[in-house]
Amino acid sequence: MAKRDYYEVLGVPKNASDDEIKKAYRKLAIKYHPDKNPGDKEAEEKFKEVSEAHEVLSDKQKRARYDQFGHAGVGGGASGGNPFAGGNFNFNGQTFNFDFGGAGGFDDILGSLFGFGNARRPRRGADYQTNVTLTFEEAIFGTTKTIEVDGKDLKVKIPAGIDDGMSIRLAGKGGPAPEGATERGDLYVRVRVKPHKTLTREGVIILSEQKIDMVDAALGCEIDVETVDGKITMKVPAGTQSGTPFKLSGHGVPYRSDGDRGPHIVTVIVETPKNLSRRQKELLEEFKSNKKRGFWG
Repeated sequence: MAKRDYYEVLGVPKNASDDEIKKAYRKLAIKYHPDKNPGDKEAEEKFKEVSEAHEVLSDKQKRARYDQFGHAGVGGGASGGNPFAGGNFNFNGQTFNFDFGGAGGFDDILGSLFGFGNARRPRRGADYQTNVTLTFEEAIFGTTKTIEVDGKDLKVKIPAGIDDGMSIRLAGKGGPAPEGATERGDLYVRVRVKPHKTLTREGVIILSEQKIDMVDAALGCEIDVETVDGKITMKVPAGTQSGTPFKLSGHGVPYRSDGDRGPHIVTVIVETPKNLSRRQKELLEEFKSNKKRGFWG
């Protein structure tokens, strides 16, 4: 189902002030709060929708990206959210399980260890857990890592787009089956991703900032932007304001299902020079006195 416009969700105009957004959110949050509507699934979904809208519109940078790019600018993407939010993924004969707890996750591990859960489950080997560390680029494009399990090396294929904190479940790669049983335990590989020096990630979106001086912002220029695909030349139009986001389509995080990639959003930061020569100051004073209202006239 397509997401509703966040302004429509909160019932405010697109030019609403921060205070108007906050007031609208509080009113709707109280109305649909689960504590006030126990067991009402519709109210629960409304509360989630309102909270999501407020999270984006109350953040200046996210709101700017949403105003320019819609849901795709704040992590919505083609899949409507995080493509690794849950479920199993088969890759070259291995089963990858992505979840952060709950049914089918580490609660099941506890159930198998302490005896609650599905009483009909056959006795099996112990589940193992280990960690693997990836670079930012390895997490984006996928890789193969070798880990040690019970003194024997095991190659683990890491799918493209995996994120920090996710786990990969390798069925039957855990502890050996106990006496009288034939099923080995599972191996859970928890992923840690090293931070990048200039890039960050938000769902399927990659974010970065690029500084330019005010003359380039006024006259327009071309800049080299660092992406996971290497440096890309991006055109900055004349009159660009500080904080303006630019979208580089197809240079973000790959989707799990179809290989499409999210965008890379570059926020331009205009720098004001601190140390000016006498001649530079004279030129700026001349501009200031001009009747055309200065640079942005």
